[in-house]
This record gives sequence, structure tokens and C-alpha cells, in this order.
Amino acid sequence: MVDFTDQYDMVLPALESKIAEFHYMQYDTVTPESLWQFCLKKKWKKKNIEDMRLHEMVNDIMGTTASEFVAYHQVEGLKGASFFAEGNLAELEQLLRPVPKKPSSN
Repeated sequence: MVDFTDQYDMVLPALESKIAEFHYMQYDTVTPESLWQFCLKKKWKKKNIEDMRLHEMVNDIMGTTASEFVAYHQVEGLKGASFFAEGNLAELEQLLRPVPKKPSSN
């Protein structure tokens, strides 16, 4: 789902150009939608998107680096990972289970 569809449609050529650059650098999983969401959530987090000018949006999109994009998604992936989910609970209990003490030989 794309938020701010009017603005998205206006900057789609810039998004596609940046995606082509990322694909050239072997980042083949990046899509225009994912780059758009990155801009909304990271670059323009504190801005009112509806008041932004076209040249500001294009400048921010074209100035995005692959490392910036990848780092953001790595952090978001870690935030979303739940180590206490149902599947991981048994592993967590196994890790935290106390180890019985060995009898000391005196």
C-alpha cells in the first residue's frame, strides 16, 4: 500500500531512477515502493509531506545512499524480530535453564 499516492506518482520517475542505480550496485530487492516507504518513515519523518515541494522530494530521493537504505532496513528487521515468540520460547527456556551443579570431590 502506498501512502500519499499523489506525491508518489509525481516522484515515481526519481524513485525508478534511484532503483536502477541500486540494481546496478547489485541491490536487486529494492522496489520503488520500499524506497518510498523509507523516505516517508526515515527521511521525512518530521516533515509534512503534503507541504513539501517537488524538488525537495526528488533531491532527498536522489541523495539516498544504498548503505543508508540497507542500514535502515536492518534496524527495522531487528526491531520486528521477537525473540520471545512462540517458536523461540522453547529455545529461550533451554538457554536459561539452570545447569545442575556437579558434586565436588574432596
